[in-house]
Amino acid sequence: MKKFIITAIIAGAALGAAARDLVILHTNDTHSLILPDADGRGGVLQRKAIIDSVKRVNKDVLIVDAGDKVQGSLYFKFFKGDVEYPLQEMLGVDISILGNHEFDNGLQALADKERILKSDRLSANYDFTGTPAEGLFKPYSIKNVGGKKVGFIGINIDPESIIAGANYEGMRFRNVIETANETAAFLKDKKKCDLVVAVTHIGYEKSNDKTTDPELAKASKDIDIIIGGHSHTLIDPDHPEKYPSVVENSEGRPVLIVQTGKSGKYIGQIRVDLDRLKTSTPADYDYSLIEVTDRFPKESLDKKIMTFLDPFTDSLKTVTGDVIGYASEDLINHGRTGAFPNWVADFGSWYGNMLLDSLRRSDPTVPELDFAIMNVGGIRNPILQGPVTVGNIMNTFPFSNHFVIMRIKGKDIIDVMRVAAKKGGEAVSSELKVVSDADGNLERVLLNLKAVEPDKTYTVGTIDYVAWGNDDLRSMANGEWIFCDIPELSERIMRYVRELDGLGLPLMADPNPRFIRKSED
Repeated sequence: MKKFIITAIIAGAALGAAARDLVILHTNDTHSLILPDADGRGGVLQRKAIIDSVKRVNKDVLIVDAGDKVQGSLYFKFFKGDVEYPLQEMLGVDISILGNHEFDNGLQALADKERILKSDRLSANYDFTGTPAEGLFKPYSIKNVGGKKVGFIGINIDPESIIAGANYEGMRFRNVIETANETAAFLKDKKKCDLVVAVTHIGYEKSNDKTTDPELAKASKDIDIIIGGHSHTLIDPDHPEKYPSVVENSEGRPVLIVQTGKSGKYIGQIRVDLDRLKTSTPADYDYSLIEVTDRFPKESLDKKIMTFLDPFTDSLKTVTGDVIGYASEDLINHGRTGAFPNWVADFGSWYGNMLLDSLRRSDPTVPELDFAIMNVGGIRNPILQGPVTVGNIMNTFPFSNHFVIMRIKGKDIIDVMRVAAKKGGEAVSSELKVVSDADGNLERVLLNLKAVEPDKTYTVGTIDYVAWGNDDLRSMANGEWIFCDIPELSERIMRYVRELDGLGLPLMADPNPRFIRKSED
């Protein structure tokens, strides 16, 4: 499994392909990243150029998307899917499933947009009966390719603590492993499929109590390939020691697991020799990654997509170019802890205290804020050194979140930090320090260097998504809200940046860790 060199295709070289080869090109978690990033990576026009190049030299090509095509840039924030869904059609996607972010505007909006798609929309374990999405999704699809039957299954994540409850009200969830195995057995035994592919949005890496792709593979019997999403894992066949792409199933046979990271920076390619299906295993399939860059000359890019995008892009330029501050350094979220998450949480502490100071003028009993916790998953893009614009902030914080102040017991805070520490951290303000052992098992939670007391009530700033107990921080839902802001979080962060600029202060962050994991020594 060697990394596919697309340059040969772009140059027009004919790469030999067996007449009965099936090529599956797959993406996941493209997250509304329509244009290439600052390094020239990603971009829908660039993805289309690669897809077209592969199709020119291969007869049987299927395009698969494993969910979360929306949410993460201003294109979705302003246009609510009017860009991403038509683009999926223009890319020629054959099979697609839902990610969790397709639910961000509720089931009615989801249904309205999904109806645009001509692709096979799959979900075996979401039951939409009685909801606006009823009848839109089927559990499986069978494609006849080169005289072989290839079955595809759609498998989605348990929505609890991942999707806001109101956004999937009425939808019923079925167990991942049971549903996948039942459907795969049906496809193999009843429908006589030669190959079964599970397209999933459940994640590769373990961060909570939910089923992952490797766990599904190990518990399966009839699944040959898992095309995954959700965890933003780049499964690189050149480095299997980090994220193995081949896992043995319950009967000791190999299952190929693939995923392409996030933001459309790679397209995955699986090449299956259909003539050798009976004598080969998924470990023999050629899995490779095609890097998506801006190497294509403009005249070679898809004119239909360019014409479609122009009015949306022009509209964004007119509303997001206002400079509001300056960043003295790159603020990049390299992981779950560090300078950028710290900066966001410290904003929460500043803003929460400012709100409480205002409330205290009319009620002297209003407490001070103890600390703030913000979710790292809400930080979608970097802020680079230099001028900071309205568009930068809105791109970085695209969700319709609202700031909340709540009272919550110390025991619930401790439980939240236990979960956060196990996941590798969360964005918490400078007042808090969380200490765990080398494996991420919580040892203590310190507020201003004093242990958080289980029976004491604390005042905490956060966002509504976290306050509802999402992102696996379930115990946050035990708190009592005392204030919920009306404007979106991004507007409040813009105000913060403007105030810093007015004081002559750039955006700069404390890099010191607030989740301290002890070494094994």
